[in-house]
This record gives sequence, C-alpha cells and structure tokens, in this order.
Amino acid sequence: MNRDNLLGQFLRARRELLRPEDLGLPHGARRRVAGLRREEVAQLAGVSTDYYVRLEQGRERHPSAQVVDALARALALEEDAAAHLHRLAGPSAGRRPALRREQVSPHLLRMMQAWPHTPAVVLGHCLTVLAGNSLGKALFSGHAHSDDLVRLVFLDGDARQFYPDWDRVAANTVAGLRAVAGTDPDDPQLIEVVGELSLKSEAFRTLWARHDIRQKTHETKRFRHPLVGELTLHYESLTVNGAPGQQLVVYQADPGSASEEALTLLGSLAAEEEVRRPANAAERPPVTED
Repeated sequence: MNRDNLLGQFLRARRELLRPEDLGLPHGARRRVAGLRREEVAQLAGVSTDYYVRLEQGRERHPSAQVVDALARALALEEDAAAHLHRLAGPSAGRRPALRREQVSPHLLRMMQAWPHTPAVVLGHCLTVLAGNSLGKALFSGHAHSDDLVRLVFLDGDARQFYPDWDRVAANTVAGLRAVAGTDPDDPQLIEVVGELSLKSEAFRTLWARHDIRQKTHETKRFRHPLVGELTLHYESLTVNGAPGQQLVVYQADPGSASEEALTLLGSLAAEEEVRRPANAAERPPVTED
C-alpha cells in the first residue's frame, strides 16, 4: 500500500471511475484514458489544470476547503467519500499515539448479553470481531475467519455460500474498511490486512484500488447459515463513543418472518452450546490478560 500520496491516489482513482457522459461531457472517439481527463476534472472544479495535476502528483497536498468541495462535486462523490476527501486534504495529525489493545467495555458486553433474541457484535477499526453476544457469535460461527469479517469475505472458501449477495458484500466491506481505517496510513493492523489480502485475493486488490468510501450504517443483508439456512436481517451500526474506531452492529429480522423463526432456532442451538461449554472450558487453563 503506497502511503506517500493518499490524496493524489484517491483523486486519480475516483477520476478514472467516472464516465464523461455521466457528467454531460462529450466522450470523444480518441479518448485514451479511463474515466475523466485531468483537465476535465479541473474545468468542472473551477481550478487550473496545472494545479489539479500538482494535487494528483502530490506536489500540492493541502487544498482549501472550498477547493475540496469543488473537487467533490466534480467527481460526483457521495457524502462519505466527500468527507474522506476533506480528511485527506487536511493537515497531518502528527505523531501517531502509542498502540493500545482494542478492548470492549464490560458495560457494553453486559448490555449485549441482555439481548438474547438479537444478534450483536462489536467490531474493531479493521472490522475484526472484538466481542459479541451469544446469538451474534452464533451468526458468524463455523468459518475459518469467524472473528474477522474482512478475511471471512475474501479468504474463507465458503464465503460466497454464506453471503448469497457476495459481490455487494465484498464491495461494501472494502469501502467500509477504507472508511473506518481513516487516513492513518501507518496503522500496523491496516497494513497487515491490506498487505495479506492484496497478495491472496485478486477481488480485494481490484476493489481496494477503487478507493470507494462507505460508512457501515444500516442495510439489509442475506445470509445462508450452515445450521439454520436462509436469513434476511436488517442491521444498524452504531459508533461506540467511549472507544473510537469501534462499532456496535445489531441485527434484526422482520417480525413473524421465516428469518425470525430461524434466528430463534439459532438462539436455541447457541444456548445448548453454552450449557455444554463450561465442562469443556474447565479442562483448559485460564486466560490471563496482558
């Protein structure tokens, strides 16, 4: 992952995704570049071509807020992507703070456990599953990467079976990873996951190169669970104010639906597993905190 010119990389990627005809520009028979030309973006944004070229090349890194707004309009960016562009164009945050282990508040854990019929998980800033209630864990159990939603999508052999709408899930997952990772190119966990997936997954490489940005907020998602079959669930993603970067994701089925019945069955199976677990756990040594 090239971390020297994030602003220029983003501008170029978004420029190359646009078609001239989408913005009322002539296509031209001799067009040799994908998407818009640099001079076309500059014209739409009301800046000089030379200035825009300097932005893409990294020779100019901090355009004004007014110029960023104009570029966002010229590139037809949605709200999340426009906000990301503003962050990229802002001054550097300086030296990164010391690394801290991502821990979930015990109060949040107790609250989730009080929702026996509602799957809930807490995700870290790189979409690892930091915690979940019994039903939330059961929803994602049975995979090689049940505790890491990015690796589950791109590295698990059964991911396309588990997610019937895999293409949409994959695109949203990468866009969400870019959004939650923010503009810290030196984050070790981000470097690790992007590096590994770029080597192992062509689909990930293609989607990462698009620079799509999409906050994980709410959506309807389909699952094909290995134990209870088809599930159609609505989720809401809530930021955890006491732990920046963490998200509480809560899933729900439509009342009276087949998915609600399947969730009830999954809850029963998870409860049975919980009853059996203490006897097995007693055989293992206790886990100590670092």
